Amino acid sequence: MSETHHPKFAKLIDFLVRIPAIEINDTPSQGIGAGEEPDGGWWIKFSIDIDHDLAWHTVQEIGSVLNSLSLEEGMAVVFKPVSPPPYLNGGPEEFLSWVIEGAPELPPGTVAGMLEERLPQPVEDEDAWFGEPEEDDEEEDLDPDDEDEEGPFGSLDD
Repeated sequence: MSETHHPKFAKLIDFLVRIPAIEINDTPSQGIGAGEEPDGGWWIKFSIDIDHDLAWHTVQEIGSVLNSLSLEEGMAVVFKPVSPPPYLNGGPEEFLSWVIEGAPELPPGTVAGMLEERLPQPVEDEDAWFGEPEEDDEEEDLDPDDEDEEGPFGSLDD
């Protein structure tokens, strides 16, 4: 893992570090690895705090966007877990990582845009990940005792 990232990864890394369950640190790389393959492909590797309430929501959301859309829309990107053999190192708390791999024709910035459009918004808001409405949303007051209108078959009193 290098200390700093190539500028082509900036938009995707800036987005990922906003996700509550993504583990970051105070190093220049923020604990995220990134690199390029000889064929022009690229990758970003990061950890998800498996004890965070949103850990599996994060895996599910990112996986559904990158892996499902990849199959449906023919995009050249994949999201997957990576780990050294557990019998050599230890458990997932320390050694389970996640990688996003992309082909040369799909730059990291484009992947960031895809995620930003489709993941809960705002991505930093943990309540949004659980599908809870924002405080600005007003729900209609649907009190069943206040119904004066008849249903499609008339009222029950008829």
